[in-house]
Amino acid sequence: MATGPFVKIRVDDRPDEQELETVDVTEHGQTAEGATTSLDRRLYMQLHAFGGAGETEPLATALATAGIVGALYEDVNDPTGVALLMLSEAPEAFVSTTRGFLKSSPFADLQQKPELTMLGRTYALGHEQDLEETLVERPRRRVLDPSLEWAIWYPLRRAGSFEQLSRSEQNTVLMEHGGIGTSFGRAGLGYDIRLACHGLDRLDNDFVVGLLGPELHPLSIIVQRMRKTKQTSLHLERLGPFFVGRVAWQSTTA
Repeated sequence: MATGPFVKIRVDDRPDEQELETVDVTEHGQTAEGATTSLDRRLYMQLHAFGGAGETEPLATALATAGIVGALYEDVNDPTGVALLMLSEAPEAFVSTTRGFLKSSPFADLQQKPELTMLGRTYALGHEQDLEETLVERPRRRVLDPSLEWAIWYPLRRAGSFEQLSRSEQNTVLMEHGGIGTSFGRAGLGYDIRLACHGLDRLDNDFVVGLLGPELHPLSIIVQRMRKTKQTSLHLERLGPFFVGRVAWQSTTA
């Protein structure tokens, strides 16, 4: 079987009718002229939450020394809680470099909160004109932006009812939901990061969402506003748990 972003798979196992379908796993966008573009790059993000952190400075020092790319948050709901968000274009990093780092002091001395572990990948909707900006540069820039001090991270799973809608109905639902994030972003009050986590999440969630902003209050309003959309009120099976925190450390280079 061929490997890479284009893979041929058999869709009919009868030996006399071995029809092959080309499966394209690249991300797609569209130029201003309507031509389809593609990019086989994406950014993975993983969040690990911990308790028992008396001070965050030793954690920040260890992260900077190890060259970890990401952000460390202080948990607003746990006075000894923290969460580490790590970024990589290579998922192998989460089971090699960062795995070894988290198994050593000072992070190995903390109590992990597996219920708050999140993993996802950036993705394109098909209409983006700059795929590299959408999939890699913008989400990484937002996570590492020192002016975006507050963050809310949560997973979600859509209900089967959404998949039963027509493509045009789905687009209408998504436009309503996305319009809220766009308006808050234009006002400089909050920005969203959307990650797909199909098959990557132990609770079988579909997406991980990050809301980042200079203040916490507008991020809470975003969640409140989204409660009224059709996607949240009619087509979500599960939402959360939520991690809410403020930046204690960010890497300066990626």
